[in-house]
Parts: sequence; structure tokens; C-alpha cells
Amino acid sequence: MLKLKTKSEFLKVYNQGEKHFGYFQLIYFKKNNLNENRLGVVASKKTGNAVCRNKLKRLFRENFRKQDENLKQGYDIVFIAKKNAGEQFKTLSLSMIEKDSVKIFKRAKMFL
Repeated sequence: MLKLKTKSEFLKVYNQGEKHFGYFQLIYFKKNNLNENRLGVVASKKTGNAVCRNKLKRLFRENFRKQDENLKQGYDIVFIAKKNAGEQFKTLSLSMIEKDSVKIFKRAKMFL
């Protein structure tokens, strides 16, 4: 799995990509010139403390890892955790994140 690392890469996706909302997350998509998807995960301090943010990022990465083979390739994808994900992080499970992201991916026509 390739990752977005620099601030400029994230800003390109934010400014030029398309945005889709879910209940727990916000996802940005932007076409890149590679043959694989690159992932970026953001959990701001508004979502909760460090334990909460790290758990959310782990859940989003695992969700992407499971879904990546079913997605169109050649995109930069940024997951942003919403505040209500942080509020429910103790009861939040991977299946809840998956359901939310599947709805977003279907709306964005990202599945193969």
C-alpha cells in the first residue's frame, strides 16, 4: 500500500479532488498517474485524544486494505475522521467503518 506523505500531496487531493461525506468519515478522491491507489489518513485533534486518533487511523487503514482490491486503481484517496467517529471510538468497529465507506464508494462510483 502506497501512502501520501507530504503536505503538498494532501493539498492537491483536497483542492483538485472530489469530496464525499459519510457518517464517520469524509473521503477525497483524485486521479493520479500511477497504476495503484495511494492512501492518506487524517484524524485531527477535534476527534479526540491520541489513543482515539490512533485507533481511528488503524481502522481506516485496515478498511482501505480490505477494500483496495475492489476499487478502481490510479487514485489518491484521503480518509478524514469526523468528530462523531471520535465520540464513538470505544464502540466503533471495523464493520461499521466498512459499511460507511462502502456507501461512499458506491456513491462515488469507485468500485470495479
